[in-house]
Amino acid sequence: MDYYRYHGLGNDYLVIDPRETATPITPAAVRLICDRHFGLGSDGILLGPLFLDPDQPHRASVRIFNPDGGEAEKSGNGTRIFARYLVDAHDQSVGQRFVIGTAGGPVSALVSDPRHRIEMGMGTVSFHSTAVGMAGPDREVVSESLAVKGRPFAITAASIGNPHCVVPVPRATAALAQELGPAIESHPAFRQRTNVQLLEVIGRASIRIEIWERGAGYTLASGSSASAAAAAAVRLGLADRQLKVHMPGGSLQVAVAPDWSVTLVGPVEAVGSGYWAPDFLDRLAAAG
Repeated sequence: MDYYRYHGLGNDYLVIDPRETATPITPAAVRLICDRHFGLGSDGILLGPLFLDPDQPHRASVRIFNPDGGEAEKSGNGTRIFARYLVDAHDQSVGQRFVIGTAGGPVSALVSDPRHRIEMGMGTVSFHSTAVGMAGPDREVVSESLAVKGRPFAITAASIGNPHCVVPVPRATAALAQELGPAIESHPAFRQRTNVQLLEVIGRASIRIEIWERGAGYTLASGSSASAAAAAAVRLGLADRQLKVHMPGGSLQVAVAPDWSVTLVGPVEAVGSGYWAPDFLDRLAAAG
């Protein structure tokens, strides 16, 4: 197969095994494949497994690409999907914890139920500006004022291998995320752009977020965003360490440990698999 399609709460990815397709995965190819009109359409591409060697420290590694052709360091939904793919296509055992390598650091996976329960150990959150890639002196960016479109917002920046900007608001809406998201993503304060989460607190054990992803735009769900927002809510004293994160596509259970390591649990559904049609291969070749 040239590709396998999965989604996690409406956040859809194509898994492409470089050993199964002759198509070079260039930035131009990623943009075309992810295009929902001229390509297959997706929120990103998971390229892997890059090795399946029992002597390696990781069960497999994966590269994660955004629809704009850029490469993401880490993705909670993407790695959950990739863990499900390894169970489906590469004989990874259900109920056995294993490690997946990413550009943003390793994550641990436990597939208890391939469709309904996949647990990811996402790594440790840092609120330091250098980890997030923010301008200015090294500092913890917690409830720091940031001017966006002429208005001040109290932001908390967090890195879990990729950068996030969490903005508490009285009510998180898709319209507000689409208004503020692009401006915050490309704000000069963030040297390599950032993912954005609007955070609405429902209660001590429940938050809701709207998401604008770097390189992808408005997104129905995101595991790394859920992780960053949950950690920020805990750091701000707004929520307990065990909480449910609600997103437009559905909910994830997130646990934030005292050392700021984050574990998330959620579902993954398979959609299908297939081959590139000759017409589309011609388009890919022309894209370069």
